[in-house]
Parts: sequence; C-alpha cells; structure tokens
Amino acid sequence: MRVFGFVPVLLLAAGTLAAQEPFRLQEATIGQIQAALQSKRVTCRDLIGHYLKRIEAYDQAGPKLNAVQTVNKEALSEAERLDAAARSAGLVGPLHCIPVLVKDQVETSDMPTSYGSILFKGFTPMRDATVVKKLRTAGAIIIGKTNMGEFAAGYLGSAFGIAHNAYNPSRSPSGSSSGSGIGVAANFAVLALAEDTGGSVRGPAAFGNEVGLRPSLPLVSRFGMMPATPTQDTLGPIARTVRDAALMLDVIAGYDPNDPVTAYADGHVPSTYTEFLKRDGLKGARLGILRDPLDRKADPASDDYKKVRAVVDVALHAMRAEGAVLVDPLPVPGIFKQLDKLFEDNVYETEQAIDSYLAAHTNAPLKSLHEIMLSGKVIPSRSNRLMANIGKSTSDAGYLSVIQRREELRQAVLKLMADNHLDAIVYATLDYPPRVIPADPLTIRDTAAVTDLGNNRRLAPLLAFPALTVPAGFTPEGLPVGIEFLGRQFSEGTLFKLGYAFEQSTHHRRPPTTTPRLPGEP
Repeated sequence: MRVFGFVPVLLLAAGTLAAQEPFRLQEATIGQIQAALQSKRVTCRDLIGHYLKRIEAYDQAGPKLNAVQTVNKEALSEAERLDAAARSAGLVGPLHCIPVLVKDQVETSDMPTSYGSILFKGFTPMRDATVVKKLRTAGAIIIGKTNMGEFAAGYLGSAFGIAHNAYNPSRSPSGSSSGSGIGVAANFAVLALAEDTGGSVRGPAAFGNEVGLRPSLPLVSRFGMMPATPTQDTLGPIARTVRDAALMLDVIAGYDPNDPVTAYADGHVPSTYTEFLKRDGLKGARLGILRDPLDRKADPASDDYKKVRAVVDVALHAMRAEGAVLVDPLPVPGIFKQLDKLFEDNVYETEQAIDSYLAAHTNAPLKSLHEIMLSGKVIPSRSNRLMANIGKSTSDAGYLSVIQRREELRQAVLKLMADNHLDAIVYATLDYPPRVIPADPLTIRDTAAVTDLGNNRRLAPLLAFPALTVPAGFTPEGLPVGIEFLGRQFSEGTLFKLGYAFEQSTHHRRPPTTTPRLPGEP
C-alpha cells in the first residue's frame, strides 16, 4: 500500500494542464487518463470500450497484428465497478482504470493462460499471479492476455501462429513478449506486463518504439509465472513513456513471500520511482558506450547494421548535448565474447523448474516438460531448443561451470564500471532492424532463421542486473531502434533518470500508421 496514497497526488500534478485540454485516447498516458476521469471528460467504461474497439479493429482485422490471445470478457463490467467506486470515494489506486495487457505466461484465474502453446490453450489456472493481484489492487483493468513465443522464446506459437510488428507487419516484433510490445505500440492498452529471460521485455519494446524495463532479478515477484530459467527470469513493464513505466514498477515491485528471492529487494524499493524523473538527469552522468556487437553473428559491414548504428550515433550525440560524459568506446573485456555461449550452455534449470511449476496445478493438461515434448505439437523451431533441456538438472557438473562463469562476468562488468566511474553502460538493444518474417515460419526447424539478428540483450540476464530500453529513433525505412541503459543491481532509479532525460530531449515516440485513430474515438 506504500504507493497508493502518494502516486495519485503526483498524477494530479502531472495532469493539471492535461485537464484543460481535449482528451485523446491514442498515446494517452496514465496522468492524462486519470485527469480526464477526474474532470469527467470520460468514464472508465467508455475508455475501456474504446480500447476494446481498437483491439477488434486491428488485432484480427486490418493489419492483423495478432497480439492478443484472450480479451477479458468482464473488462466493461470491471470498468463500471471502478466508475461507481470513483463516484463514491475517488480513484481506487494509482492505476485506476488503466488498461493493462498481461503476457500469457502469467496466471489469471479468470482467463486462460496458454504459454503460447495449443497444449494449454484451454487451461485456466485457479489463482492469480502476485503481479496480477497487485495490478488489480492498484485499480488496473487486465484487458487481455497477449500472445507470446511458445514457452517463452520468439514470436511464434502453436496457440496463435505469428505475431506481427505494428510498424511493418511483415517484420519481426521480437519476442518472446511479442504481443505485449505490439499491444502497447498499437494503443490496445496503456501498459503491458512482459517477461524477460534473455531479452523478452526489451526486444519487443525496442521494435515497438517503446520503453521496456528488465528489473533487477529480485525486485519483482515471479510467483504465478511459468519459469524458463529461474536465475534469469523476471517480469517488467512495457510502456510508451518512461514515467508510465516507473508508475507500473511502483505497483509491481517489492517483497513477496511466495517468491523468496524478492527478499533481497527489501530496503531497495523507493516510495516511488517517479522521484528520479528529472529533465536534467543526463547532466554529468558518465556513460560507457559499447561499440562492439555482443552477438557473434553480427556483421558491422552490413547495410542493416550501419542503419542502426547511424541512429545510435545520433542518440549518443543527443546524450552528450544534454551534458552526459561518454566513455566512448568502452574497452570490452574478453569475457564479453563468450556471452552467447554462456547463455546457451545453461540447459540445466528449465526442466526441473517447469516440472515443479506444473505440479502445483492439479488442472494442468500436462505435468512435465517431457510430456510437452512427447506431444509433438510444439513448433519445430522452439522444440529444438527445448529438447536440449531434457534430462538435465542443476545437480549436473556442467551447471557449476555456468554459475562460476556467470560470476566472473558479473565481476568483470562491475570492475569495468568502477574503473571508469560509470553510471550505466549504453548500447543498441539490437544492432539490426526488425527482420523480415520468413515464409512458413511455423514449419522452420532452424531456430536461427526466426531469431532476431544483432542481439545485445543477453548481458543483463546473465548478470541479473536491470536494463532499460527507450526509443532511439527510426531507420530510413521507418523501423524502430531502441537504445539500452544497463546499471548495477537495484539501480532502476538511475536508469529511469537517464532514460527520462533522453526521452524528454528527443521525443522519438510516435504511433504506428497501421493502427490510426478510429471513427468516434476521442
């Protein structure tokens, strides 16, 4: 309850000018929506109704973005209850009537949770995840569940098919939180809950011209979420502005006895992350610039790489103009060249984690990763990677090597930051623009053929450190580019400060042309 008495005051201050202006749904922020609700320019029911119309018009029709797996049939009824509560006692909480999309990896007791797989398409858990409970207590409306890469990888799944980039539907939306990124980009909701094991918050945010935060691993409860790699898994917000991402983190962060790792966060959660949002937040900040690609398959001589690099260079110039001190280029430790191998070598956690998770659900249609693999229904590109986890466990000798190498990497990064007195390390989230979706991707066995190129996202998960992606601009073809700030554990406030100052000085966010304002939409 720490945030509920404080944040609405901030929202009212932020929305004072907005209360005097006509309300526009497209690109609306939390502050603008709550100012409109309080000035009675819109009701919660009308607001949610307009977002539902946008999903109906653009998700399975129009550009057919395929972001939403399930629409909440009770969303309008929930909105009416919030309207009644507001009339009698004011706003319910800091996210009063804010529509939120939730990745279909996270449990909701009133909607199915499919994990992107046809095997679980009719499965409705008998509980809500901790983060879902927190969002609802804060007044948010879970407007729907979003499509995700099957069992948390990629942008394809047997439950739904192919998710499409809102800026160019022939391109990758990145994954695995693909639907969450698409949904916020296309204004199907204001916020989305995403999950990040290897970059699944930040990739969809980067390719959706959005803000995406991977928090420090112990900061947000994972209880009620199917795990992938527990020492890397975390949940985080996707939003269109840094402020809205900070407000969502206010609600979902903190200790949960159902996920003991969050005890490490005790004492590290501020009263509100919005206290870090300062227009001059880049002034005097020391930023280390990673110039070398972390993806061993990246080709700096390619045209696509150069297009992204040109956008990033302009972004770095803007940071310098705002007073940031750039250590450019940052010398890269040799261990960075082993990031992909270290990530891929950890096949020891997944089977045990998934089996334990499914055992807690008496109504789950399947009870083990082994059964999932024997079904033959997982798409080929995902099945190949999952098969590598079968028969492995954290008792295997190879797991000790993974843990040791990960700690060596963590020490190398902290030393690099200490030696150069850095507030954050900065790099392109992905060194390439969104890739063209290949023909018949659901039948492709080669995982690399449906994987985003130039992936720099694996550093943060291996460290269990926070990383914030913000819009950096567009390629000449109009494809979004994201730039990422990585910090030490529990430095989310610093990352928000840096990201907010960059956002306010550049204003790169713009909605996709594929999902314009609808007739009758405010």
